[in-house]
Amino acid sequence: MILPMRRYLSMLALLALLLPGAWSSAVGQKVAVLHVEGAIGPATSDYVHRNVERLAEEGAAVVVLRLNTPGGLDAAMRDIIQDIIQSPVPIVTYVAPSGARAASAGTYILYASHVAAMAPATNIGAATPVQIATPLTPGDGKDKTPPDPATPAAGSGDAMTKKIVNDAVAYIQGLAKMRGRNVEWAEKAVRDAASLSAEDALMQGVIEIVAKDVPDLVSQLEGRSVNVLGQDRVLHVAALLVEEIEPDWRSQLLAVITDPNIAYILMLIGIYGLIYEFANPGMMVPGVVGAISLLLALFAFQVLPINYAGVALIMLGIAFMIAEAVMPSFGILGVGGVIAFVVGSVILLETDVPGYGISLSVIVPFSLLSAVFVIATIGLALKARSRPVVSGQEEMLGSTGEVVDWQDAEGRVHVHGEMWRARSEAPLITGQKVRVTAVDGLTLLVTPS
Repeated sequence: MILPMRRYLSMLALLALLLPGAWSSAVGQKVAVLHVEGAIGPATSDYVHRNVERLAEEGAAVVVLRLNTPGGLDAAMRDIIQDIIQSPVPIVTYVAPSGARAASAGTYILYASHVAAMAPATNIGAATPVQIATPLTPGDGKDKTPPDPATPAAGSGDAMTKKIVNDAVAYIQGLAKMRGRNVEWAEKAVRDAASLSAEDALMQGVIEIVAKDVPDLVSQLEGRSVNVLGQDRVLHVAALLVEEIEPDWRSQLLAVITDPNIAYILMLIGIYGLIYEFANPGMMVPGVVGAISLLLALFAFQVLPINYAGVALIMLGIAFMIAEAVMPSFGILGVGGVIAFVVGSVILLETDVPGYGISLSVIVPFSLLSAVFVIATIGLALKARSRPVVSGQEEMLGSTGEVVDWQDAEGRVHVHGEMWRARSEAPLITGQKVRVTAVDGLTLLVTPS
């Protein structure tokens, strides 16, 4: 009985070695599809990093980045490329669906992938970098920020631009040589903002596959050899399950708060909430909402290319508007505050990357609302503080009343429609008018009015 069982197990082991596709299916290998839509940013890099890392631990056979992007931030793009290069799982970048594009930063990601694929009627290219920093004065000799492969718009005259373009060319050429793709066209995509359709990209050796959909892509990947971490690997994926992995709540939240318009609004809510709380201590709700909003905005600005001169101008504008409410200057401080606020908002982000600028349709209304909110709120708070007290013991001081009954130095008086016990050093009679000079617990100290 033991011998047949051993033979049976040996035959199963031999089948597993001879049929790697069946064996991989048995142990749960799959083709995972990640969706990379819109501008490449911190949320995108976090989504790709976490899922590639998890899928590598789970033993996925292939990870497909389904890409459709106009470009993005340099730091986020480089993080994604590092994840692709260091991944123990083959990464296939697939520009889809039809009509999609891998422009700017997407071109670099496509070149870095183990396999580059596109759907029909898609395009790649326009990878000219732009300078995202505020230009330095001549002779400074220092770079503020790294180059940003973002949008197809850059001059080629000054030394800084040439330096950025040359760096981007060297970077994409290195990726092209590593993956054995067209190096000459990669340089044209950077220097001349060249673009290619899917069919032309296939003909010129920029990509390896043109596939109409994901099943077609998987079938064309079957038996293809790729180099992963220096080792050649043959893909056996035709029989594997395809799993679509949508961005989870964390990626969606990060995408929302790192949207420049949302981060800008959160910053203003935070500032106004704290201003209102300081002007009216004890309200609690404005302070709590303001603190949370400001922390979320600061987190977003930490991963976005922020111009701190813009932040300073926004704060200066708010300070001027507060000063206008405190000490009216016939509108000079108020107008100056609004101008500083608008200019700071416009230059707040140091980038021309599509999807990473603050819209004027957001800046203009919030600038006007800021002026109205700050001046009105602070003005009303100051007026409220200057008004006489209308409740409590302090309000009783100086109030007038009438003696109801009196004997020796004590008696009862009628003040504000209420009956009070009272004391006085002066002799008083019933019906006499008195004025409150002090409050001792529940007893009033009065004098003849």
